[in-house]
Amino acid sequence: MTDTSIYHRHPPGLWSLYSKALLPKTKPSGDELRIPGLSTRLIGVSTANDNLKRYRKVCGFDTQANVPITWPHILAFPLHLKLLTEKDFPLPLLGLVHLRNNITQHRAIGTGETLDITARLDGQNNTSRGLEFDLVTEAWSAGRLVWEETSTNLFRQPDKSKKASGDKPPELPHYPETTDISAAESIGRQYAGVSGDRNPIHLHALTAKAFGFPRAIAHGMWSKARVLALLEQQSGWRPDAISVSCQFKKPLFLPGTPQLNWQVGQDGWVYQLLNASGNAPHLSGQIHWES
Repeated sequence: MTDTSIYHRHPPGLWSLYSKALLPKTKPSGDELRIPGLSTRLIGVSTANDNLKRYRKVCGFDTQANVPITWPHILAFPLHLKLLTEKDFPLPLLGLVHLRNNITQHRAIGTGETLDITARLDGQNNTSRGLEFDLVTEAWSAGRLVWEETSTNLFRQPDKSKKASGDKPPELPHYPETTDISAAESIGRQYAGVSGDRNPIHLHALTAKAFGFPRAIAHGMWSKARVLALLEQQSGWRPDAISVSCQFKKPLFLPGTPQLNWQVGQDGWVYQLLNASGNAPHLSGQIHWES
């Protein structure tokens, strides 16, 4: 690591970080692009704060003694924003694309438990679509790793060495279990209020149009959380040691009525969030429990 910033009990303030996100950056290209080894740490944060109850409601989680599996991501969001707005981070924050999110919870985390959270930039990879890099987050309790997450982001760059592929996308699977989800026009603003993620593409149709979208789109991590809130109500769900992978596909425009489609298996569950017609995926993933 080339630099580490440390916070005690309270994360960095979001509004000052938002202002930094608007500052212009000179974007290097090609081999010049290097993601620095920045990291940050939040020591002694409680899993219970004023937003937890609202978060459960916005995402549809039942009230339990343990926090939702996606809640540490919310606690870590100010750390993520801190890293992505650092002067040494070479990419503009607005325009980054969230490709994948993988969470492993080694045990259930209690409401009111105290955590130490670390976040770092890692995993630079040049692909045909552009530069991918990872945000790696870990949550520790009493010196033991209890939760970890890898979020993979994309900075789009044209691949001049290859022609566009004409291959057809793989055939969409269909699983036996299905239920509808309602995503209100306001869900982006509601989720922004509890998560701190106020990217304009999620808030209003007008602000989304400024970035090329016809309407506002749902946060990917709201969609993942909403899916998990429904799946954990199904027979066979276990809330303890679990890993949940997620690949984000097509945007979910708001308002929308996507379909949650899933299958329960002995080796784990598979799921996908489809559009209202059931012929295109917004996201897909797998769920595994540690033996």
